[in-house]
Amino acid sequence: MPSQFEFLSTSDRPALIAFSNPDWLETARAALVELGYKVHTAATHADFLNRFSQVRYEAVIIEECFAANSIDENHTLHAMQRMPMGQRRHCTVILLGDSFQTFTPMQAFQHSVHAVISSSEIFLLKQLVEKTVADNDLFLHAYREAQSRLTTGAAAL
Repeated sequence: MPSQFEFLSTSDRPALIAFSNPDWLETARAALVELGYKVHTAATHADFLNRFSQVRYEAVIIEECFAANSIDENHTLHAMQRMPMGQRRHCTVILLGDSFQTFTPMQAFQHSVHAVISSSEIFLLKQLVEKTVADNDLFLHAYREAQSRLTTGAAAL
């Protein structure tokens, strides 16, 4: 219950994780905490969507079979894929599972995420998340700067 009333400050770096496998959940949480994120955990598909709609998360990691038997049944992933880019551009989305090869661009593109990570490399999750977030920040730097200028310019009018 206390986690529902957890406050985020402007200096916090929020991250959201959605895992069914408890070992992977703890590994992901530890890696993100070590990287300086304030980690929230989604327990269900509805919980994930509720949390995602309320907080601008910087990083999101979803297990391939989160609350599902297969990736085709993963309603959280399907909901993320259907969201307009404007609703999810602020975060880096990572998909982790058994059926991926780490950093395969076509697999990431196929699932509309920034990166896929093989569960066999979960021991490197901290470094893989760090690289994925840095790559995404570099890729979207010009977009975010232009968006910031438009917001600042609009406020001055």
